[in-house]
Amino acid sequence: MTENNAPAFARLTFDSLFRAIKRGWEMFLITRPLSVTYAMIFALIGILILFGIERASFAPMIFPLAGGFMLVGPLLLSGFFAMADRIARKETCTFSDIVSGFSRTSPEMLVIAFVCTLLFMIWVTDVAALYGFTVGRVPASLLMLFSPSENILSFLLWSSLLGAVLAFVIFSISAFSVPLLYYRRAGLVQAVFLSVTAVFANLATCLLWAMILSVTIIASILIFPLFLLTFPVLAFASHTLYREIFPEYSV
Repeated sequence: MTENNAPAFARLTFDSLFRAIKRGWEMFLITRPLSVTYAMIFALIGILILFGIERASFAPMIFPLAGGFMLVGPLLLSGFFAMADRIARKETCTFSDIVSGFSRTSPEMLVIAFVCTLLFMIWVTDVAALYGFTVGRVPASLLMLFSPSENILSFLLWSSLLGAVLAFVIFSISAFSVPLLYYRRAGLVQAVFLSVTAVFANLATCLLWAMILSVTIIASILIFPLFLLTFPVLAFASHTLYREIFPEYSV
């Protein structure tokens, strides 16, 4: 702790990301049945959403909505934090640990959840307006994405640029504030300030991490069996990065 009782953050390197991913993989292997089952809940929700988009012939909307998962994804990590703590104590993980993890949700975490959800809804509204402006009412199926028209390419380009900016804002706010709040190491304002400060103090590394998260999650949502592996691995890796950047960690 620093003199004002605020958790001190360390520097991350590119090697930190590789170590975190490696550790995330190791923890996934330890908890594989439980982690896959937990990830399956969100995978099934995603499948239903994608099915609805395809039925409505709005296939290009799949990409920005998949990217929108980055806005709410950090709020789903409590269950993985609880499992990571169990692993650190060399104890067996059970589904009750996931429930226990979510039971630690504080009012401050709910505020972060509300802000992320609100921004996600704004994002969906804006991207729908952009879709109407660039693509219009022309039906677009998944097959059209293999040979997209100029209008679809324009929509994908602009939605990706706008989504990247919004996703990084949310990433900066929530990347480390969520675990700080989960472990009761800071209040809401302090946790957000520390998260944003830590991200910008490690900007190159955090930008690369954000890109890895975005590309992997979007690809995994489009190829759902992959999501069952990548989501737990990245969740555990995020926990490992938190422990490294805020080393004065206690379970």
